[in-house]
Amino acid sequence: MQRRLDQYRADLTHIDGALRVLATDLDPETIRPKRAYRRNRYFARNAAGRRRSARSRGSEGLCPSRTPNDARRCGAQHIRGGVQIAAWHPIGRGLVVEVGAKTGNWMTHLEFDFETPIWRHLYRELSRDQTLIRYDARGNGLSDRDVEEVSFETYVSDLEAVVDAAGLERFALFGISQGCAVSIGYAVRHPERVTHLILLGGYAVGWAKRARSAAEKEQGAAMLSLVRLGWGQETPSFRQLWTSQFMPDATKEQADWFNELERISISPEQAVRNLIANGDTDVSALLAQVRVPTLVMHSRDDARVPFDQGRRLAAGIPGARFVPLASRNHLILEDEPAFPRFLEEMRRFLTA
Repeated sequence: MQRRLDQYRADLTHIDGALRVLATDLDPETIRPKRAYRRNRYFARNAAGRRRSARSRGSEGLCPSRTPNDARRCGAQHIRGGVQIAAWHPIGRGLVVEVGAKTGNWMTHLEFDFETPIWRHLYRELSRDQTLIRYDARGNGLSDRDVEEVSFETYVSDLEAVVDAAGLERFALFGISQGCAVSIGYAVRHPERVTHLILLGGYAVGWAKRARSAAEKEQGAAMLSLVRLGWGQETPSFRQLWTSQFMPDATKEQADWFNELERISISPEQAVRNLIANGDTDVSALLAQVRVPTLVMHSRDDARVPFDQGRRLAAGIPGARFVPLASRNHLILEDEPAFPRFLEEMRRFLTA
């Protein structure tokens, strides 16, 4: 009990610092408390029930057929420590390349991704050109939430298990944000299986290991405290700070969706563990070992992962092509010019 009280007091001491540090980087107009949509509250309440009933029925119940493509099907793989990862496959038909896989990253939900303006445009276009395999990372979405270990190594192992279970022999691999480091780890271990490596908004060194100044370390500690205390609240005020980093140019609808997606896709406890694992990631020693064609893209004014991290990522991978995107958003939105540029560069890379 005393340890919990001490942790709570420590969290409270970070709040003022968090708001002060973060306010220097955020547009006050984007920080707006909102009531969650009644529709999204319905999704959040029913997601847990569907997940529980799916667990009792087995893998067949994990992914109901409610998305535009009737060919989608779902599987569940038991991985290290009995962790169940929900994998949805296949999506679309292979036109540009036969098959591709997207590495899991946090804040996804297999059931709702095609309904949100955050992910649906990306998955629609990725599956237009290829048969796409995607999955929820451990601790997220329909995959097991209560897991013993959350780390870079377990993320790579989960990707290996999903790929093996799907029977993929050769495929293009796509990573976003934290998924870039995981994709690099997989490509170094299995170069014979990866035909192309596409990385968007990534980094080689996590935020905690990049932190050098006292202010950077204070900001990291403040964000962990904010997530721990405010992530699961019905009112999205705390999560809006996070949303403003991921997509500062989002419309109100997009921001509302992302605020709610954060809450229904991952618990506060797992969000903190995910952040810590991402912060401790360091694949800088692996970059020179990548032996597959690689395309790296990064928003020029990315508000979440600094632009120079993308440049360093590309510079460390032999022969990698680097493409800057004219955007402030960490997650590229459908209605901004950076999205068609991203698609153009990706398709040219895959067909070269």
